Amino acid sequence: YFSSREMLVAEAVGFAMDQTTDHWKRLTNGRVTSDRFDALVADYLSARHRDDVRRGCAIAALAADIRRSRRARKACGSRLGEMVDVVATLFPEVPPQQARRAAAGVIATMLGSIILARIVTDPGASSEILDAGRQSLRRRRPTRRQPPGSG
Repeated sequence: YFSSREMLVAEAVGFAMDQTTDHWKRLTNGRVTSDRFDALVADYLSARHRDDVRRGCAIAALAADIRRSRRARKACGSRLGEMVDVVATLFPEVPPQQARRAAAGVIATMLGSIILARIVTDPGASSEILDAGRQSLRRRRPTRRQPPGSG
């Protein structure tokens, strides 16, 4: 039971963001370091994620509601930091502050891409937006060092 719509939105956003963060951890854990970034991007910017709004990212689905609620923004803000931390681990060869900045950019690109892909009514245009987001993020992919003597 929630005494206000604001409390309901805050709780729902927090729960959903926790689910997304846990999903990202499961998706990347156990993979070769060089494959973790690609797995996350491919999963988030997929047609399946675009089409499954109910089980998708809470920020993308509820951005307008989050903005209107101080409690939801607070819940979102703390959990967004956790999401940034998860993505920052995908950049192990850069200093932590730089990795967090890169992770914030990755999340912003993924969110913008999925929101725009959901907004347009033309399926072809929607797929192009997802592809453009994936291509943009490929250029941000963590550098993969060659082992000594292999290059």
